[in-house]
Amino acid sequence: MPILDAHTLELFSRSPDQTRRLGMRLGALMRPGDVICLQGDLGAGKTTLVQGIARGWGSLDAVSSPTFVLVNVYRRPEGHPLFHLDAYRLSTLEEAIDLDIDSLIQEGALVIEWPERITAILPPERLWIHLTWISEEQRSLLFTPVGTRYRHLVQHLRRQVLGVIHAVGR
Repeated sequence: MPILDAHTLELFSRSPDQTRRLGMRLGALMRPGDVICLQGDLGAGKTTLVQGIARGWGSLDAVSSPTFVLVNVYRRPEGHPLFHLDAYRLSTLEEAIDLDIDSLIQEGALVIEWPERITAILPPERLWIHLTWISEEQRSLLFTPVGTRYRHLVQHLRRQVLGVIHAVGR
């Protein structure tokens, strides 16, 4: 068990629906230019979380894993897209560079599954979420913000989900 700092948030989900609802809260807090990195083994709940994020973002588009197409786009009524990138099948950093992540971030928000495969080209500030499979229905989600924007985002999420601003004793 990692020792958490005042900015890190660990939550537990006890069902796919709960993971989606958590994603909805996160998606509602996101804005164009945000980068959310989802790390976790196969079956950890990354795509389930993105289903909620897209709904909270305001998109009614169906969400599926972009493993074979690499990037899915989910639109909301006012037009800003949410890009959903899956880096699992990328073999080289050059393939990731060809996706032009910077232009995706300028146009909308970006959620990346398997970000550890392309860390070298990610912006220095981002929200990293590590999902861990605990049991058939239970997952751990560890939110690690890097940068002021993402510390505030996690603070707002903590307030919405837990009703507190700071971790106990901090």
